[in-house]
Amino acid sequence: MAAPVGTVIDARGTQAARREQILDAACACFVRNGFHRTTMQDLAREAGMTAGNFYHYFRSKEALVLGLVARERESGALLVTRLQQEGDRRGALLGVLAQYFGALTREAATLRLEIWSEGTRNPAIAALTDETEAEARAWFEETFAALATSPACDPAALYSLLGPQLKGIVLSRAILPDYDTAAAVAQVQALIAAGLDGRLPALAETARDFAR
Repeated sequence: MAAPVGTVIDARGTQAARREQILDAACACFVRNGFHRTTMQDLAREAGMTAGNFYHYFRSKEALVLGLVARERESGALLVTRLQQEGDRRGALLGVLAQYFGALTREAATLRLEIWSEGTRNPAIAALTDETEAEARAWFEETFAALATSPACDPAALYSLLGPQLKGIVLSRAILPDYDTAAAVAQVQALIAAGLDGRLPALAETARDFAR
């Protein structure tokens, strides 16, 4: 006899909640001890689960990192969707910068560094982070094209300058206790404004030089 629909839904909800609990535990462990110093036993203990039950959800630390990247990717997409529904493109752009970078905690920044570092050694993690980066680039370039106030604006070149600055915010937030993310975001906003207004005449050439 098939299980009642309500029971199946409840079970799925419980499993999803458990996965979130485990991912939260992984965040705490990776930030505290680093990826390689964290064992699966540490993760199970942090999640308040037995090792056997833990392995039912994630078979390896790699699977956990992939889960964390996927969760952040989904969270970012939901943030963009919500901001675009609430207002115009400019408001959505400013909201993404403020909420995703201006409000970045040191723990979240440290976790991103751990994931980026592991991506240099793990092709699966690198591929997923690259996909996430490609989606971010496409959204920013599309937004810049829509907001450009000058034909001299080059959305692709503007993002080529912006991307390293955004990663620099994450890096600085992780390693500098008193780093001012608000000031950094203000500098990013100034760069974007200049690019949209066509006030960076060598923008495309500079971006190409950076890419070489």
